Formats: sequence, structure tokens, C-alpha cells
Amino acid sequence: MSAMMSVTWSSSSGFGFLSKKEYSAPSWASRLNPSPSHLFSLAHLPTPIHRWNLPNLPHDTELWIKRDDLTGMQLSGNKVRKLEFLLADAIAEGADCVISIGGIQSNHCRATAVAAKYLNLDSHLILRTDQDHEDPGLVGNLLVERMLGAHIHLVSKHDYANIGALTLTNLLKQNLINQGRTPYVVPLGGSNPLGTWAYIEAIREIENQVHTATPDVKFDDIVTACSSGATIAGLSLGSSLSTLKAKVHAFNVCDDPDYFYTVVQGLLDGLKAGVNSRDIAHIQNAKGIGYAMSTTEELKFIKEVAQATGVVLDPVYSGKAAYALLKDMSENPKKWEGRKVLFIHTGGLLGLYDKVDQLASLVGNWQRMDVGESVPRQDGIGKMF
Repeated sequence: MSAMMSVTWSSSSGFGFLSKKEYSAPSWASRLNPSPSHLFSLAHLPTPIHRWNLPNLPHDTELWIKRDDLTGMQLSGNKVRKLEFLLADAIAEGADCVISIGGIQSNHCRATAVAAKYLNLDSHLILRTDQDHEDPGLVGNLLVERMLGAHIHLVSKHDYANIGALTLTNLLKQNLINQGRTPYVVPLGGSNPLGTWAYIEAIREIENQVHTATPDVKFDDIVTACSSGATIAGLSLGSSLSTLKAKVHAFNVCDDPDYFYTVVQGLLDGLKAGVNSRDIAHIQNAKGIGYAMSTTEELKFIKEVAQATGVVLDPVYSGKAAYALLKDMSENPKKWEGRKVLFIHTGGLLGLYDKVDQLASLVGNWQRMDVGESVPRQDGIGKMF
């Protein structure tokens, strides 16, 4: 999109999708500040909740799953909820392009590129890689980003670690400003106080679903993956303020629990929440051998869950969180016995394409169909040749 072009958005749409809407916070969150004034309708909401009959649960434990992998926006999962608020802010500030940053297979960056294109904004993505001087390829999220025409800026893991995400995005922002563009920075994972509203609002959605459920279900616990902080900050704050009052558990897939308690505290303070992150969230380690790195046991678990329940988990976020949850349930059954647990599936299916080499030996259930020469030909409804 040319830097000279501008976009005018209507507050109404015959079908609602992609429309700009006024936002009114839940009554129980009205004291939080600042509160967003608008959002763009980008997600397919509400996402469904259903029983998740995983085997070997503790006695009388009910496990349910909220399918935020079904929010739409090309499999964008929980990211699209944050982008509804963040891109409304970008448009309000007159942006003509957005910048974001993440790993080479970042679901957040891909979601940002999709949402930006829907709203006629260019996207510039800073992607962390081991091979910053080579073509990054067309696997998984990268394929979608490059089909959309996103501008890919590769940075080595060494430079990323030494310079930091904030400085890198600010450097690119200044370069674009010098070119006459008006960029808006979408933070790592969409996690800032504004992005936190996405899962405060999701709690209102869950609250409404619980109130209309038949029979009525009262969740004791909410569980999800944690990788940048805003999802767990919004869930824990929203649950504590609303009627849900469920205990919120996060399984971090990078860094460590102490780091995320600090990150979540910063997000809570940014909303003047007046609460301590350690009082409203319980964070446990699920990083395993490293961020976006999978063990054979983790991938085998993902395959077994898909085979048993039809739910496909991603290997970076929900796969690790569910693996760690079931491990904790096995090791500490008394902690979970008799409880109703809601697991938030945050999406990220495209990340599986980056693991095909590791998965190959786990999903080899195929064989050539034996067709005898004497079988008579009979055409079906349509010919494919």
C-alpha cells in the first residue's frame, strides 16, 4: 500500500466481520485503566467449549477445552483476539503499515500479517533465525506470510539476544519513518496492556457460555500456555474480577516462571489493576528442551491426543502445555481430583509443518491399497482424470 493512501473505516458492516466497533468493558473490569474504545471484528467468536475426554485423568476430574484454535484468520488462534484491539489502535493512529517480531515460525507474526492485509496495511516482520543470510524457505507460517507479501527482515539469534526485540522494532520503525511511512509496532506476541484486554474480554465470553450451559458447569481451573504474557494476564485478572473465580494456571513454553510473574505484573500495573501476579496466577515450567524445540515424547503425546480425541495440538504452545498438565495430573492427582478444568487451546497448527521430520516415524500408518486386476470398472459421480 502506498504511503500516500489512506483508509477510512466504517463503524458498521452488513455482516459484522472486519467492521470497527465501539468497545465497552465488562462492568467488573470498569475500574481498569486505560480501557480501549474500539476494536475490529476479526475473530469468529465465541469459540466453542466441549468436553475433552483424554484418558488417565485423576478420579472424578472433568477436562474441558475452549477451542481458540478456531478463531479463524488463517488458523491464528489466540493472536487474533489481541489483534482486534491492537490494529484498531493502529488505524486510529493513522498507520499505513505494522511491524512485529518473533521466531522464524512465529504464529503471532503470521497472524499479524494476515490481519494487517485484511485491513489494507503492509506488514514488516522481524524474524529470528539461525540462518539469517539464507532464504528462510516456505514452511508453515513462512509460506502464508510470503504469500501475503509480508516484508521479511531476518535477524540472527545472536543479534536478537544482544540487541533485544524492542530496539530491533524501533530501528525498523525509524527506517520506515525515514521512507515516509507511518508504522505501528505490534509488540512481541501482542503483549502489552492493550493486548491484555483480549483475554479479559475472553473471560466475559466464557462467563456468558457458562451461564447458558445446560447443565450449568462451574470451572474450578483454567489452564493455558504462556509465551509472552498477555493471555495469562488477561485470563487471571478477568477470572479474579468476574463471577468465574477459577484458579488460572499457565505453563510457560519459554523463559521461566519468575520471568513471567514479572512480565504479567508489568501488564497488570499497566492497567492499574492493583493486584499481585503471584496472587492470581499459578505459573509452571513446560519449556522442555527449549522454545519451539520438541522431544519425541512431546510429539508422541500430540499424536496420541489427536488419535484419541480429534483435537490437534501445536508443538510450540498448547502441545507443551497439555503435556505438562497431564504430567502434573499424573504426579499430583490429589491436586486435580474432582475438579472441572478448562484448557484454552491457543492454536498454532502451522507450527507442526516445521516438525515433519521428527513426526515422520510417529505417523507412518499407511499402506498401498491392494486392487486386483479382475475388479470391474465402475465410474463414480465425477472423474478426476
